[in-house]
Amino acid sequence: MSAPQFAPTPVLNDVRVYGSPDVAPESWVNNRPTDIEGFQPVGEHLGFQGPDQGYALLLANRLSNRLHLVGGLVTADAIRGCLNIALRRASLYGRAPVIHDLTIAFTMWGFFDANPPADLVTTRAELFKGVGNVHHYAEGRSIVDMVPEATLRMTPAQVTSAYPATWRTLTGA
Repeated sequence: MSAPQFAPTPVLNDVRVYGSPDVAPESWVNNRPTDIEGFQPVGEHLGFQGPDQGYALLLANRLSNRLHLVGGLVTADAIRGCLNIALRRASLYGRAPVIHDLTIAFTMWGFFDANPPADLVTTRAELFKGVGNVHHYAEGRSIVDMVPEATLRMTPAQVTSAYPATWRTLTGA
C-alpha cells in the first residue's frame, strides 16, 4: 500500500512494486456443452429475450392502482398478460423495458379505461382469466403472440388515439 511522501518509512523496508505472475492462465473459451451456438432460438412460445426484464414487473406494480378491472379479472391477471406484451415491445428495440411499454399494453387492452367496450371486456375476460397464475404460461404467451408487431412499434400517443375505436386491430383479437 502506498503512503504519503511525508510519512516516515523505515529505510530497511522494501518498496513494493508490481510483479507479473509466473504463469499466465489460458484464455477462456466458450465450449460448455449446453451453450447456444449462434443466435437465441426463435419459435412458438420461446419468448423474446431482452435485458433487465425484471424491471418491467416493478413498473407494472406501480401502475396497478390505475387499472380498472371488470369481468372477473384480478390485478395479477392483468399485469401478467400485459407484462409479456411490454417485454416483447422492449426486446424489439433491444433495450430494457420502460414505462411506455407497459402503458401501451394496458391501453390497448382497455385496462386504463373506466368504461371499456363490452365486447373488449368479454374478449379480455376469456383471454386473461387465470393468466396471473404461473402455471398458465402458455395462455399468457398466446396473448403476446396475437399482438401485431405494427402495434408494438406505435408510440403511446398513437395507441391512445386509436383506442377504443380499433382495439381489435391493436390487440390482434
